Amino acid sequence: MKLAFFDDFRFGVVSGDKVVDVTELVGGIPHLGPQDIVRGVIERFGEFKGKLADAAAKGQGKPVAQVKFRPPLPKPENIVCMAVNYMEDGTLAEPAPINAFMKSPTAVIGDGDTMVLPDLGATIFEGEAELAVVIGKRARHVKAADAMSYVFGYTNFIDGSARGVLPPGNTFYQMKSRYTFAPIGPYIVTADEIKDPQKVQIKLTNNGVVYQNFNTDDMAHKIPRCIEWITSIHALEPGDILATGTNHRGLNPFMDGDKIELSCEGCGTLHINVRDDLKRSWTRITRLQHKQSGAEGVHTKQTSGKYAK
Repeated sequence: MKLAFFDDFRFGVVSGDKVVDVTELVGGIPHLGPQDIVRGVIERFGEFKGKLADAAAKGQGKPVAQVKFRPPLPKPENIVCMAVNYMEDGTLAEPAPINAFMKSPTAVIGDGDTMVLPDLGATIFEGEAELAVVIGKRARHVKAADAMSYVFGYTNFIDGSARGVLPPGNTFYQMKSRYTFAPIGPYIVTADEIKDPQKVQIKLTNNGVVYQNFNTDDMAHKIPRCIEWITSIHALEPGDILATGTNHRGLNPFMDGDKIELSCEGCGTLHINVRDDLKRSWTRITRLQHKQSGAEGVHTKQTSGKYAK
């Protein structure tokens, strides 16, 4: 089942090329905002699943092309992102130590929204294509063997990054939690629709050109291990997001006017725009292409605009 918010945060089930409005069906869930509604559906999915499926089958629906999708998780309590969690197409000799960071819930935007690049001296702006896990029930000290029973579903996730922000040592917070730097959507796909989350093809295009194209089978620390490790530190709540990391070799500069599309197999396509009022520019190549060119540094340097050296 595919669950979404659309238009003025109506709650819907996506069925084929239509969205069926089921807002009235879930209206009894106590809520102050839309996140409370989707969390309530997740927590009580056993109660709602049949009713939602029946409503989707019988409802007239509205064409997907005519709706404005909203973030399916507008304000999760936790957004935890795995760091350096891919073997980079098998080129790393061994996995990096397991690690993660948190992004602010206020960084969330949805399908068709705009990532805004801030006025600061970042060396480059990037967006990392990731499969995000949606947590289904409170998870604390979960064993890896039991971890998948805590997964409600999946969604597309772009981890916006402002690289090279000074001072060193205070980087993750400054580069990851900025406003608009957590695009998700267009909807949540329940776990039963993804046969094997460790065999999901992930593709990101920038202005129609494929830059990232990799599979989750290259993940260094698999989803159960990630859940085990994170919940040994703190609890995850229903509706929380665990972003599982990216293959860095295809990362490319995000610049003003870019149109980004991310498709994690089975999760639809997330579309976002990029805006930079400073109109800064970088050479349009991937990290891998930059490395193969023999140039210095991890990524290509800024070529024009404020902060260019």
